Amino acid sequence: MGQQVKRRIEMKNRHLAVKIISYVILSAGAVMMVLPFYWMIITAFKTPEQVTQMPPIWWPPSFLLDNFKYVLSSGEFARYIINSLFVTVSSVILTTTVSILTAFAFSRLKFPGRDIIFSLFLGFMMVPFELLAITNYVTIVKLHQIDTYKALIVPYTANILYIFILRNFFLEIPGSLYNAARVDGASNWKFLWRIMVPIAKPAIITIILLNSIDSWNSFLWPMLVTNESRMRTVTVGLTSFVQSAGIRYERLMAAAFIVVIPMVVLFFFARKYIVTAVAQGGIKG
Repeated sequence: MGQQVKRRIEMKNRHLAVKIISYVILSAGAVMMVLPFYWMIITAFKTPEQVTQMPPIWWPPSFLLDNFKYVLSSGEFARYIINSLFVTVSSVILTTTVSILTAFAFSRLKFPGRDIIFSLFLGFMMVPFELLAITNYVTIVKLHQIDTYKALIVPYTANILYIFILRNFFLEIPGSLYNAARVDGASNWKFLWRIMVPIAKPAIITIILLNSIDSWNSFLWPMLVTNESRMRTVTVGLTSFVQSAGIRYERLMAAAFIVVIPMVVLFFFARKYIVTAVAQGGIKG
């Protein structure tokens, strides 16, 4: 009896030790993730002297808005925000539409080689972005589309990951529902937009959110296809705060805060849709 109690206590202590170690590791990871965002926000409210002061100031004595006023009063940065909004909204509309139509074709329509073609599409996910960027850039140059909205929006309209998530979500919808709708005279087009799209709302919202974040945060591709400042997006526009005389970190952090905060807020309020859709969309394949 005493041995069992002793063994039970040892197991309990071991479980408690593992739990404490896990929480310590997770807490350290959380601090490492949050610290850069905290430093960015704090730096945005500092003066140039406070930015370079040693030891560093972790909490400024006063929060100044001069850096935000400078950034928002900059005509070029306002243009960058407009460009990013236009590119993001256009990309979301086109990408969502293409993903819905493609996912429906690969989940409900019967045609030769459907599964093989979709498997090839999945294989393309392993192709590095840099390789696609090179071929897409050459195509954009040959079509004389540098410094145009088409170059910023069209090349990445079709996203295999979004199609994969939505296709698997569509596959969960019973085939009997599709057959009943067809018997009642509903066309594929009507069945898609009146039945499947409303049912797949969580997955579609997830695609919209992920695409919004991806389009808004895109840096390499907009930098490649834009030479004129009037066509730059906010992520590329941040480089304008890096001057030949030096970097104004307080202004750069204020601009970065303005760029980052919309996507952080969007993700915070819609994170449950992403988790739900990815979990449900990955059940079938």
